[in-house]
Amino acid sequence: MLRIGDTIFSLDIIEKKFSCDLQYCRGICCRYGDSGAPLTGGEVETLKDIWPDLNPFLRRDGIAAIEEQGTSITDSDNDKVTPLIDNMDCAYSVFNGEILMCGIEKAWSEGKISFRKPLSCHLFPLKVKQFSGFTAVNYQELSVCSGGRRAGLRDGIYLYEFLKEPLIRALGEQMYDELCIAAEQCRTNSI
Repeated sequence: MLRIGDTIFSLDIIEKKFSCDLQYCRGICCRYGDSGAPLTGGEVETLKDIWPDLNPFLRRDGIAAIEEQGTSITDSDNDKVTPLIDNMDCAYSVFNGEILMCGIEKAWSEGKISFRKPLSCHLFPLKVKQFSGFTAVNYQELSVCSGGRRAGLRDGIYLYEFLKEPLIRALGEQMYDELCIAAEQCRTNSI
């Protein structure tokens, strides 16, 4: 573990290499799991507010799922998450050819909304969890991301480098800069 201030990072974040390979995985993270993407309280409200603007960017079965279930739901762990289509795909997912993509991010990239996508999706395959007195940032090494691990090794990109933007979004630029310094020191010390 690596501690910076009140945040504890799994060493995997600075030691493992990773870069999403959508051609390999086909966006399965929009389908993987037993519930939708975790949402913060603010994201629940944001999804309610932007729903009319998202509608044109979503597929018909996603719209139907959201109209039936709501813009967010409470899962079996009592957490707020995105609704699913037939207990499988995230209701906000869309197809780009054979690849599942985020319809929220599509609307954002076209300048229709200012919210990019849920932080949990942006950070995937990292998880940030708040505890009393500290924050934990952990890497989930999932089989569905084997292509991302191969691409990271091929391209020489560390997990924290690939996820720079969402890590800054989650923890701030100063924390990210300190993480980069710690990663460099760890690599220097291991040589």
